[in-house]
Amino acid sequence: MAAKDLKSADSEVACAKINLALHVRRKLPNGYHELETVFAFVDCGDVVSVKPGKGISLSIIGPCAEGLSNTDNLVLDAARLLASHSDQASGADIILDKRLPVASGIGGGSADAAATLRLLNRFWNTELSISQLAALSEPLGADVPACVLSETCVGKGIGQHLLPIENRALKSHHALLINPRIPVSTAAVFADWDGIDRGALQGGDVKDMALFGRNDLQEPAERLAPLIGDILIELDQTDPIVARMSGSGATCFALYETAEEAAAAEQDVKLAMPDAWTMIGGLK
Repeated sequence: MAAKDLKSADSEVACAKINLALHVRRKLPNGYHELETVFAFVDCGDVVSVKPGKGISLSIIGPCAEGLSNTDNLVLDAARLLASHSDQASGADIILDKRLPVASGIGGGSADAAATLRLLNRFWNTELSISQLAALSEPLGADVPACVLSETCVGKGIGQHLLPIENRALKSHHALLINPRIPVSTAAVFADWDGIDRGALQGGDVKDMALFGRNDLQEPAERLAPLIGDILIELDQTDPIVARMSGSGATCFALYETAEEAAAAEQDVKLAMPDAWTMIGGLK
């Protein structure tokens, strides 16, 4: 089907991902790691927009755009994957407004690819369901299917075996995200994991999973970026429900019941770490 004739760009938010818990169970023969994680998403992040175009192209703007390629990018990989799958002949002029820091453990690139799939599915009228898009996205990366769903879920395997779970216990809570503006290599963090299986996820609901959970990548990430530990010390002083590093770092998060509490915590942390990147969002 033909793309929509839009007067202005259609857009989709690439919601930031946080790992409420991330348990590394073992290293697999193929080099990946078997994980148990709880994905959650905030209602803000990068923004992907699209307008009609000849072929598929990408422009990147925004405060975190520096150094990103507009020719070698997961956004383009996602667009070409959907175009090939749907035998799509229409083009797309894609604009990525990059607001999340790169290599930061909050799914920036994965979320961008996922938002591109959701956006072009609508723009090109390919009419795939969200579950079909998530399955299609698996070759793009371990976190991409969860980012396509963009809802609270437990991830197992390498993170692609997803089970959506009820989020009533944390619904309407707010997350403060803090990054020291230091990119951290996911491969390097996993390579430095000590190989100890510290056990499965625990707890009956998502809040308990967060409270009783851990991030097994936090220690190796701190060895690469010691400022992660400093951030967590500052966050612990703001009396959050839970504070933890997300993914392989270096972004850390803290959860609060209200936006006002999150904003007050942000002010306190920024006083101690004025150069840090911060964002506040409501949990979806």
